[in-house]
This record gives sequence, structure tokens and C-alpha cells, in this order.
Amino acid sequence: MTHVVPRVRITDVSPRDGLQNESVMVPAEGKAELARLLLAANVDEVELTSFVSPKWVPQLGDAARVCELVSDHLAQTGGARLGDATRGPMLSALAPNAAGLTNLLAANEAARAAGVHTLLSKVSVFTAASESFAQRNTNASIAQTLERFAPMVQQAHGVGLRVRGYVSCVIACPFEGAISPAKVRRAVDELLRIGVDEIDLGDTIGAATPSTIRALLHEMHDLIAPQARDETALTLHLHDTFGQAGECVREALALGVRSFDGSVAGLGGCPYASLPGKPAPGNIATELIVSIAKAMGFACSVDEARLRHAAEFARTLTGRGPMGRAHP
Repeated sequence: MTHVVPRVRITDVSPRDGLQNESVMVPAEGKAELARLLLAANVDEVELTSFVSPKWVPQLGDAARVCELVSDHLAQTGGARLGDATRGPMLSALAPNAAGLTNLLAANEAARAAGVHTLLSKVSVFTAASESFAQRNTNASIAQTLERFAPMVQQAHGVGLRVRGYVSCVIACPFEGAISPAKVRRAVDELLRIGVDEIDLGDTIGAATPSTIRALLHEMHDLIAPQARDETALTLHLHDTFGQAGECVREALALGVRSFDGSVAGLGGCPYASLPGKPAPGNIATELIVSIAKAMGFACSVDEARLRHAAEFARTLTGRGPMGRAHP
């Protein structure tokens, strides 16, 4: 009998989540180049941008331009279907509201006119397990965010896009403290009810430990591969604020999770976890996730040499060293 090595899926969120809170404005050309390098490293997915109002997130006000640059690159290099989920690495983007989804679909139409069959194959929406965080982050209650997203999910599915549902503060909230796994599960069930295709659990302030991850995943046991409908039914999004994220990856892998978000070079960092003059360490470094997964015997599509090259470039965009930890 042939032994099948379990595979770990990697999404790199650095062009969006890694850069969105940077005070130094990163040009669209830099973001597009970072995305190109990540695709060349063969990560499974790159979260390219967010179609959010520049008033709220100035750093991502160039979403349409970034998409244009990436689609031009794909068209010129023969990767016109690279963003298609059925043919290797895919691109996704976040849309916080109906206007954002309209702009995302317009970016896909512009890319199609340029010769790229599918640029963005997935749209992400987001709510929280904490009412206080939902109000601060979205200016809406958890129930209101879900009401807002339900027609967006239907619209996205109508044009063939997958939908990811993020849940923030799955371990702790900067305003409410510890969040119970049962409370997270209620938010997850509501997202599943409105039809999202996958759940992404975000440890927004990096408070997770192996024991709290174990408790959280116990509550999500039916969504974890291989029992889940597919390997991407549940994704874990960790921040490395207290240096525990690597151990949390090991724990999650042992419990069956096979899909993780990372940010190359550990870029990012939740502003709610920062101190004046001292930004919080960012998302867990993609390099660390890949290293841990391979060391534990899992298969991974990522080219580590090319990923290191992408990390080196990512550091130049912010003018400082890595915010996360890139080695086990």
C-alpha cells in the first residue's frame, strides 16, 4: 500500500495583513512584486489586498492598482490562469462590505479584459467572537456583520468565487479578555449558516498557547480534516506576539489542522496589541510554518529558497527587520 504523506496548505497574507498597518506607505509596485515572488515560491494562496475604503486603511487604497499590476504580470508571463483555484496557486482578497465586493469584481473584470481568466478566486469576509472588537473593527455588532455578509456570499458564489469567513479574537480580545471556545463556535456556525466555504480562525492579538489552541480546536473537531468536507474547511491564522505561535502550529498539526495563514518575514502586527513606539510582533512567519510542517513529516508545496527570497524583499518594503520569528 502506498503511503500518502499528509499535505499542509499555506496562505501568505503579507501583501494585505502584513502591510495594512505599516506607517510607511508601500507603493503598489512593491506590493505587486511581493505577490509575484510569493507566487513564484508556490505558496498555495496569496491574500493580495483588501477593497476597503482608503479613509479607514490608507495603506490599501491602491487595491485596484495592485490587481492591475499583478494581472499585467500574469498576462505577460503566460500565467494567465495562475489565479484559478483549480490550477495551482490562487489569489484572494478581502471585502469588508458590498462596495468592496463590487470593486473586487470590477478588478476581476479588468483582469479578464487583460487576458487573465481568473485573478481573484476567493473573497474574504470577517466578523469576530468579541462584540467589543466587532464594534471597534467594523463599526457593527457581530449580528450586523453577518447580516451585511449574507447577500455578499450569495453574490460571490453566483460568479464562481469561494468565500472565506474570518473570525477575529478566537483566543482573547484586547477589550474583553479571554474568549471561550463556545463563543467562537457560535460565530463560526453563523458564518457557515450564511454559506461561507471555509473558516479562518484568527488569534488577533497573539495570545494563543498550545493549551488554548487545543481547547479551541476541540470545539471545532467536526471542521478539522480528514473529517471535514475538504482540507481547507478550517484554517488557523496566528500572530506571534509572545513567541508562542510556532508551538501552536505544532499542536494544531498534531490535532489535524492542515491549513495555515502566515506572513512572509513575519510582517504585520495588530495595532491593538502594540505599545506606543513599540509595534507588536506580527503574523507568524510563513517560513516558520513551512519549516515546522516539513520537520514534522508533512508535505508542502512551497519552495523554501524562493520563499526566503520573498522574505528578503518583504523586509525592504518596511525598512526594518522581520517582526516575527522565522526559525523553529
